[in-house]
Amino acid sequence: MKLFMHENRLFLILQVLQFSAFFFILWLDGYRNTKTVLYAIFIGIFLMGIYLIYRYVTQRLFYRRLSKGFESLDESLQRMGNTPMTESLDELLESQYKLYMDHINQIDDDKEKHLTFIDRWVHQMKTPLSVIELTAQTLDEPDSSNIRAETEQMKMGLNTVLYMARLRTIEQDFRIHPVNLKSLIHEVNQDNKRFFIRNDVYPKLKEERSCITVESDEKWLLFILTQLIQNAVKYSSGKSKQIIISLYEHDEEAICEVMDFGVGIPEEDKKRIFQAFFTGENGRIYRESTGMGLFLVNEVTDYLGHRVEMDSTAGEGTSFRVVFPAAQNITNV
Repeated sequence: MKLFMHENRLFLILQVLQFSAFFFILWLDGYRNTKTVLYAIFIGIFLMGIYLIYRYVTQRLFYRRLSKGFESLDESLQRMGNTPMTESLDELLESQYKLYMDHINQIDDDKEKHLTFIDRWVHQMKTPLSVIELTAQTLDEPDSSNIRAETEQMKMGLNTVLYMARLRTIEQDFRIHPVNLKSLIHEVNQDNKRFFIRNDVYPKLKEERSCITVESDEKWLLFILTQLIQNAVKYSSGKSKQIIISLYEHDEEAICEVMDFGVGIPEEDKKRIFQAFFTGENGRIYRESTGMGLFLVNEVTDYLGHRVEMDSTAGEGTSFRVVFPAAQNITNV
């Protein structure tokens, strides 16, 4: 109603001026029968009111939609009325909607082609890296270790790219089933043996209770723990020789905690560590950081229904906890 009155404000002012001018002209002409003049003005106002009411009733849906706006794109296709103006606007919105959807579909197609290319490229790059790694084993030290260290870095980077690409279709790429956390941690540690040796930082597993089993996706959970453990090792190198991986329960929730005694996270960076491409102060020092690891960890844990929590003190160390709610903790089942 407010928008309707605002649009017709000039029309109402014009009508008031018109009636005033009509009454004034009659008065100057010497006509003094005010009752007749007032009656004529009343008839005019009455007819004008009928016109405005009719216009509002026939276009009230249109004005309500303009005042409320659209909560979804599909609402723009809903009809606003059957007057010439509303029908023209409906046709305009429908045409705009089609152009918009065509543009979006084209962008999605181009994005899908690009991501498909990235997927295939990552898999293709793993083969020559494996060949380089095997060739390096025949070389003398320290050349052999240096080359294998660099190939490991490249593999970790390629895996990050691959998981980033898979994130767009995670709903089609996960399978929930019981996962034994201790076995999964041993698998992560086995895969990263040379990474531990190169950084001279080694993991220690602590269990308050053995055989903690949770419902999760093993492949994605492996990625999450790998990221947290590698970060703990990387930021502990040269400062501490050990990280602690703990498995325990609290308030019926299962918790996997990765604690390091490294550089810690500065206070000003804590709120942004899960943002994409954010590297922070530590990332500028350790130039290998991409800023995508913790972003992916946060996205995946949220999708799987887990939580990731963090405590850190600059210069003393950091703890990351993956928390599995009671409904996902099937240890006692």
